[in-house]
Amino acid sequence: MNDLTLKTEANWQARVAHAFSRAAPRYDALATAQRHIGELLWGALPPRAFNVLDMGCGTGYWTHRLDERYPTARITGLDLAPGMLEQARQRHGESIRWQLGDAAALPFGNHAFDLVFSNLAVQWCRDIGAVMAELYRVLTPGGQAHITTLLPDTLEEIAFAWQRPEALLQTPDRTSVERGIGESGLAIVRQTATVERFYYPDLKAVMASIKGVGAQIARPQAILCRKDIAAAQVRFEQLREWKGLPVSYHCLTLHLEKSL
Repeated sequence: MNDLTLKTEANWQARVAHAFSRAAPRYDALATAQRHIGELLWGALPPRAFNVLDMGCGTGYWTHRLDERYPTARITGLDLAPGMLEQARQRHGESIRWQLGDAAALPFGNHAFDLVFSNLAVQWCRDIGAVMAELYRVLTPGGQAHITTLLPDTLEEIAFAWQRPEALLQTPDRTSVERGIGESGLAIVRQTATVERFYYPDLKAVMASIKGVGAQIARPQAILCRKDIAAAQVRFEQLREWKGLPVSYHCLTLHLEKSL
């Protein structure tokens, strides 16, 4: 990477960390979609594990559940946002190791974990290939990674309502993810693409759910007036179903393994 690329990447990471730190105090109350999607991983986890990493642990909800599921294992929660880790420590204590760090440059030695769990985190990483290479490095031979990430067209209804394509999360597509996995040396045991749809009573509730979990990264000149909001409400109402206003998450669920 050249100096400009490194600076741009560092700025993106700082914005992501700031957004999620700011959201941390109310994250758990608004993370209904994230909890539901995380359950897609739970049934496929191995019966035993000894060193477990929750990569992108947020406030520690899944880290705590992993600690209960594997009571004799050493559990580590890693996140890019200091505010998330502070909430995790306050809620779940110091029996779990909490580590500040980046999924694309994991602060751990080689072969440190036999299980990595990651729910809706790696879509925030610009270099998916680097993330997969790091997973390969820190996994023990025979180790597993269970991951959910988001694909393009996630939050498509919000982009339509605001008439702003930048409202869509800039996620890697499935081909890019598969390429990164293949280049890393990890093997795909199973992958499933699904669309998970959630419903909200009004636009205010939709935006609270997005902002409340840190999923809206501030952009320069992103000022909205009352006219903009009223127009967005009218457009979103065109999409209303009997359950409410829909918000779609295009999910990729992965079970990866490092060969023996």
